Amino acid sequence: MRRTVTAVVVSGALLSLGATCEPTAAPSPTASATASAKAAGAEPSTTASTASPKVDKRTVTETEVIPYKTRRVKDPNLAKGTTKVRSRGRKGIKKLTYELTFTNGKRTRKKLIRQVVTRAPVTRIIAVGTRQSARCDPNYSPCVPIASDVDCAGGGGNGPAYVRGPVRVIDTDIYDLDNDGDGIGCDG
Repeated sequence: MRRTVTAVVVSGALLSLGATCEPTAAPSPTASATASAKAAGAEPSTTASTASPKVDKRTVTETEVIPYKTRRVKDPNLAKGTTKVRSRGRKGIKKLTYELTFTNGKRTRKKLIRQVVTRAPVTRIIAVGTRQSARCDPNYSPCVPIASDVDCAGGGGNGPAYVRGPVRVIDTDIYDLDNDGDGIGCDG
């Protein structure tokens, strides 16, 4: 009876330490344990101590940067070939929560259990100019194109460029658009 109680107490102690017992796989006693048990007048014990691995779990939160995207949009108000930042980009932030599993002090598993975006990224927007730059003669307003000759549209000239009037002459009337000398060309 005493052996049974001792075996139950030892078995309970082992189980509380995390050991597992399988009743079908009883280990055989060692030769020295059998000899010492016979010398003491007792039967040899068949219980054994097996150490199970120590498993520890921890939760860790990490912060990760989310890069912003860049989008280019056409802008007919900007001269062709020029760019302008319409909206500055901003990086986002997300928090990642992992469950880490350690077996005997060594990390054996990393499982993502939660992902939260704390700040969404903002897309950077760049306007790209598409407007053809008009080459205007500085002697006239509004724009009169620079060409070998400019005539009033609907008039008797042979071009190669034409302008719709009225056009104000600012300095020198190099294309002879102001026939009456009043400072306004193509007005008649």
